[in-house]
Amino acid sequence: MIERRDQESIVNYLADASNFKGNCEKVLVPASKDEVKEAIIEAAAKNIPVTFSGAGTGLTGGRVPLGGWVISTEKLNRIIDIDTSNKTAAVEPGLLLSDFHAAISKIGLYYPPDPTEQNSTIGGNFATNASGAKSYKYGPTRSFIESAEIILPSGETFFLPQTKNCGNLLSMKSSSGKEYNIPVDDISMPEVKNASGYYIKRGMRDIDLFIGSEGTLGFVSEISLRLMDIPNEVISAVIFFESDINALDFIDDLRSLRNRNISINPSALEFFDKNSLEFLREDFPGIPNDALAAVWLENDCYNSDPDKVTDVLISFCEKHKANLSGSWFASDAKDRNKFQTFRHAVSYKVSEFISSKNMLKVGTDTAVPVQFFRKFLNDSINLVSGNEIRYVLYGHFGDCHMHLNMLPENQDQLRIAREIYSDIIDSAIEAGGTVSAEHGIGKIKKDYLLRMYGFESIKKMAYIKKILDSENLFGRGNIFTDLMFE
Repeated sequence: MIERRDQESIVNYLADASNFKGNCEKVLVPASKDEVKEAIIEAAAKNIPVTFSGAGTGLTGGRVPLGGWVISTEKLNRIIDIDTSNKTAAVEPGLLLSDFHAAISKIGLYYPPDPTEQNSTIGGNFATNASGAKSYKYGPTRSFIESAEIILPSGETFFLPQTKNCGNLLSMKSSSGKEYNIPVDDISMPEVKNASGYYIKRGMRDIDLFIGSEGTLGFVSEISLRLMDIPNEVISAVIFFESDINALDFIDDLRSLRNRNISINPSALEFFDKNSLEFLREDFPGIPNDALAAVWLENDCYNSDPDKVTDVLISFCEKHKANLSGSWFASDAKDRNKFQTFRHAVSYKVSEFISSKNMLKVGTDTAVPVQFFRKFLNDSINLVSGNEIRYVLYGHFGDCHMHLNMLPENQDQLRIAREIYSDIIDSAIEAGGTVSAEHGIGKIKKDYLLRMYGFESIKKMAYIKKILDSENLFGRGNIFTDLMFE
């Protein structure tokens, strides 16, 4: 096992894409699950907290240590097995999502979860229940987890298949025969895309507790994923509008067709405001000069006729006064890849900007019920523009999921941006939404999670952690404050 202690070799493990920074005693880089277990058992014997580290693409400080040891998954990056007949794959947690997509596409298989950062790891996606653009149709990572192997702080190992919990008690038995009984007391989770805190719901699968638990309950040493056939064809387009209202109406109209017998059924439905387009013009000079908004969409064609899908799409563009002559329609895989790069580029540009200013990221990850979305969106825009803070607005608007990223350039603007962020969070909660739809809570958003669920619900989550991690060794600082363990 590789062990790193000097600051020069561990500095890259001490921050993530949010620019949140921490410290640790050493970094361990195991090459097998046995080495992981060995390190975990040693840490537990010495009462040393352990933080698990993936690729560092997170946005909430979840992989950033606040002391103790770091266990990196970078060497645990194999595809263990692909079962083409049952359409499943077993992988190690450090496998990069981009490498996995490339490998399975060669054999005609498809894994829909599509987080913005393709260099994230499968284990990191598991830890945060990551989603992305295609969650609009296919759901988040949770929807594609078949089973997993979990290592607890004690070194006990679970293999959790896709089973249902029939009552109000999760009963799990480790490989050595030790039993763990975990009460399932329903927490009122919002009926929106959500990655905030533990998933606790009667009828949940055993494994659901661990998906999205942000490394606080166990180390996932192996993950089995459900796959699909590659679509026969994918319709992909970036549609430009001279009015953001027209773009939003276009999205609303397409969303209203969901689950109806209409040929078009987008897998992704994304919005970009004028500020996002300005951010991207240098890299994408084909953006029309008069474009004030854009919508990127993809439509996976399995049984639908691609020509009919395109015809319906164009009719909706005409209805909502899109700039058809300036819009982009993919004619091949190269075009589709370019459009996906366009979709992901704005997030990269934001990260570059905040790093250049040495600022923490101040960007929302909120989702609200559809009936409140337009008002929530307009109120948020008015709040930030009224304070003269530079911002870009984009997101998974099919899911009513908004990324409003403020771009403060000094400490005074940062203070104002945080106040605005706090007000937007309160509005999302009031509307029955979530403080984090896909990025998790980590160390940055704990106070907002408390506002969302309340003290008693968070205590229920902390009680579950105490059953599996009584000394609060795993992922210390993620999701919970120390107060929860007193």
